[in-house]
Amino acid sequence: MASKSGTDSFDPQDFLEKVGAGKTISKFQKDQIIFSQGDAADAVFYIQKGRVKVVVMSDQGKEAVVGILEAGQFFGEGCINGHHLRIATTTAMEECLLTAIGRSTMIAALHDEPKFSELFVAYLLKRNSRVEEDLIDQLFNSSEKRLARLLLLLANFGKEGNPTPISPNISQETLAEMIGTTRSRVSFFMNKFRKLGFISYNGKIEVHRSLLNAVLYEKPSLARDDTRV
Repeated sequence: MASKSGTDSFDPQDFLEKVGAGKTISKFQKDQIIFSQGDAADAVFYIQKGRVKVVVMSDQGKEAVVGILEAGQFFGEGCINGHHLRIATTTAMEECLLTAIGRSTMIAALHDEPKFSELFVAYLLKRNSRVEEDLIDQLFNSSEKRLARLLLLLANFGKEGNPTPISPNISQETLAEMIGTTRSRVSFFMNKFRKLGFISYNGKIEVHRSLLNAVLYEKPSLARDDTRV
């Protein structure tokens, strides 16, 4: 099926990584805010390089880290689903290269380019599955096991290629906010994982396959402790 743009040679990656009508590419430095909660929502962002932290603030002023996004992921897509204002604040965790796609340009690409629609829908389905897994994790697992699962996800276990070291830019405070516990508990568990050989420190956090095995086979070292703080 030919796209309405009149060509079968449309390349989604070229579309996402090159400047064009309705698209801009920008660099963001570490700790630079990309957009803030309450800002006008008028573009979808695609991460070419780097990691982005997503934080939500309650009416009472309490902040929670709800996601860490990496290269190949989208964010801010709520603007194409009726959200006129940003519902979260996004911040570069390291130097990032981002493509901003205007709302109308994004909608036109989804409508006219089947290859791009397929890529974007696949991303949304994968993210939806991750949200469901996160909810189950929060409801039924101990804080220790939630931390183990988060470390495995951040190290890209389950993806093609070798696991990647976790950037030191991801602090214990951030890990604690993401799993719903305190920094002191995260510090305790991280020291425990290191002593057990599950992780090691070499500037960055290196996660070993033994941690995956402990999670998969419910080893006593990750037994439920019913600690929810």
